[in-house]
Amino acid sequence: MSDVRRKYDEDFKKNAVKLSYASSKSVAEVARDLGISNGMLYRWRQKYTAEGDKTRFATLEEENKALRLKNAEQAIEIDMLKKASAYFASLHK
Repeated sequence: MSDVRRKYDEDFKKNAVKLSYASSKSVAEVARDLGISNGMLYRWRQKYTAEGDKTRFATLEEENKALRLKNAEQAIEIDMLKKASAYFASLHK
C-alpha cells in the first residue's frame, strides 16, 4: 500500500455515493471499480444521501465542529482576559 494519502473532492464523493445507490453492483464492487476502499465508500454514504445532499448526521457533525472551534477560541480569549486583569490589578497595588 502506498504512503501517499489521496484526497477526493466533494463532487467525486457525491457521485460515488450516487453510483453506489443507483448501481445493481454491491458497494464493494462499486468501491473496487472506483479504486477506493469499502470503508471509505460507506463513510461517504453516511455523509451524503442517494441524491447527493448532506445527511442530517453530516450537518450535525459540521455544526459540532464549528461550535468546538468557537468554544476553543473563547477559552483562549477568557484566559487572555484573566491574565490581563491580573496584570492590571498588580499595577494598582
